[in-house]
Amino acid sequence: MRVLVTGGVRSGKSRHAEGLLAGREDVTYVAPGPVLDDADWAARVAAHRARRPETWRTLETGDLAGALAGSGHGAVLVDCLGTWLTRLLDDAAAWEESSEALHALVGARLDEAAAALAGAAGDVVLVTNEVGLGVVPAHRSGRVFRDLLGLANQRLAAECEAVHLVVAGRVLVL
Repeated sequence: MRVLVTGGVRSGKSRHAEGLLAGREDVTYVAPGPVLDDADWAARVAAHRARRPETWRTLETGDLAGALAGSGHGAVLVDCLGTWLTRLLDDAAAWEESSEALHALVGARLDEAAAALAGAAGDVVLVTNEVGLGVVPAHRSGRVFRDLLGLANQRLAAECEAVHLVVAGRVLVL
């Protein structure tokens, strides 16, 4: 099973993704987001951790391809691609780079992740934010993020058997 779970912020994506792997003990939960010194972020991370079974292993890494390739035969839950993209751009100090440079950087990492996803031995559930349904961001960084995450969603969805859209806690299987 390879599933991409998408939806808006606070739509219930993570809870749904976790439910897809309920009852499994062999799950690696990949948290690819940036490490922030922020009380709100810490509370959000703590809430996610509290929901997960104690048997699930947590891997905090920005190396998405490595996490997918090194998963062995167990299941992998990646939450989420939006935070992975943020970390990728932060770590590369690339927010102000040209569009061409950004697409090259993200494209290379997406190619690696897509290959690892295609070759993953166990079940994989990817969580991401749906983008492009609202207002056009006023700042370049917002537009860059929206466009690159849209590309990431499309690229990785192509390697999945299903895409689940979560809206207000309801799931539509695409």
